[in-house]
This record gives sequence, structure tokens and C-alpha cells, in this order.
Amino acid sequence: MELIIISGRSGSGKSTALHQLEDLGFYCVDNLPAALLPTLTLQLEREQYHAFRGIAVCIDVRNSPADLEQIITVIATLPESINCQIIFLDAKPAVLTKRFSETRRRHPLSSEKYSLPEAIAQEHELLSALSQAADLVIDTSDLTLYDLRAMVSARLGSPNKQELSLLVESFGFKRGVPSDADLVFDARLLPNPHWESHLRPLTGQDIAVAQFLEGHPQTEEFIGDIKSLLLRWLPTYAESQRTYMTIAIGCTGGQHRSVYIAETLFRALRQEHPRIQIRHRELATMVTA
Repeated sequence: MELIIISGRSGSGKSTALHQLEDLGFYCVDNLPAALLPTLTLQLEREQYHAFRGIAVCIDVRNSPADLEQIITVIATLPESINCQIIFLDAKPAVLTKRFSETRRRHPLSSEKYSLPEAIAQEHELLSALSQAADLVIDTSDLTLYDLRAMVSARLGSPNKQELSLLVESFGFKRGVPSDADLVFDARLLPNPHWESHLRPLTGQDIAVAQFLEGHPQTEEFIGDIKSLLLRWLPTYAESQRTYMTIAIGCTGGQHRSVYIAETLFRALRQEHPRIQIRHRELATMVTA
């Protein structure tokens, strides 16, 4: 049986992820006491629940601190027939603070003792065991609800767990490296279209920018080296029980070079890796193959 544990800081999108898993055929339980996880899995292995693809539960800071301290031990006691994955959602503290301010909802740890920023920081500490043990960490700081639903569907929607799910993501170094990146490639060594006034307002998705970059031999060599490395080693990642990989391509602003390279790699990889997405963080777009 497949068991997916959704966790993360409040305001990171856990409810959205859980609702998407319910749409994908999982039996979903929100705010499950961690100590009841073995009992739940035992009950749901019974025949009347076999119509469900698996179980998805949300375990977060609403649990007691004692249960959270024991959660990894509890997971280790589950039967071998349970294929457990931990998906941890998070976002930058400033983003979480803004989301709570906009929704005017109370943070689970807010009290006279903790201000909202302090509660968010404390929550990170309480969930550290789950975040460190996570099979997949998703930073939702720049994701819309629709982006998150699409990502969960693409990465968890296939029942074939041997199939590697890929995300090719462009980004700008000036806003930091994506926290969930597994492999990072720096495209800042390539000529920068930003310094061509007619190309500055365009992106790496535009033909004129592509033609500019393709006019420099090092662009093709750089992409060829990355493509060869990925095609050579992605099967090995899959064989080592990795089911998710984020390949991040960065340039200064995340508008020209990284976008073009990400698009090129996406087209090159999708024939052999059908479970692939492309996302341009600074352009706020996502495409699923």
C-alpha cells in the first residue's frame, strides 16, 4: 500500500496538496495524530479500502510535540507492505507571514508567548525531523494554488513508482537558488542578451533571444554537456530509489539564458522521461509534458 505523509509549515499549501491527492484517488486524512498512523494503515489495508490508490495523511505542528518527536520511529515500525513517502511543503518566512496577514487566520502556535514570526520560526524547529527525512521538499513561495496542484499531480499522479519525475526549473541567482533543487547549473558564463537593448524586454522563450544565444558556439557546447550528463546519470538516480529530481538552471535575472536552456533541456528529456515539468520561477509559468 502507498502511504504519503504531507507535512510542512502552516500556510505552505498542505491542504491544497492533500485535496489534490484526494482527487488522484487517495484516502485522505487531515491532522492525523501521529501515534495513530500504524492503526490507520492497518485498518485501511482491509479489503473494503482496496478501491483507493493509497493513503495520504497530513501530520504537522497541530500534533503534540511528543508525537512529533517520535514520528520517524513510528514510521519505521510500519509493515514492509507500506511504501511510505514524506512530502514536506515550506515557504520563506516573509511569504508565510504575508499569507497569514492576508487570510487573517490564526497560526497554530500563535499566543501571548509567540508573535507570528516567532511562531513560524518555532514551527520550523518542531517539524525538523520530518523536513530532514522528507523524500521531496517543495518550496511554495512562488507557486500559485494551481501551480502546486499541477506539481503534486505530475510528481505523485502516476502509480508507477519506478518512473522518475523531473522538474526543469529556470531561476535568477539574484533571488537565490531554489531550495528544492537537486542539480544546479550556472548559465551566467554565456553571453547575456540583457545587454542588447532590443532583446532586454524579451525572454528565453522568444525566437530573437534563442537566435542570439545560438549564435555563440559555447551555448550549444554548454547545453550538450548538461544533456549528456543528465542522460547518463538520471537512470542511476532512478535505480537508487529516487523518484523526484529538480534540475535548476540559473542566470542573473532568470529571464533569458536560464529560460532558453531550460526549454531546450525540457524538449531533449521529455521523450525518455514523460513525467517531466518545466517551470520558469521568475516568469511564474509551469508546463507539464
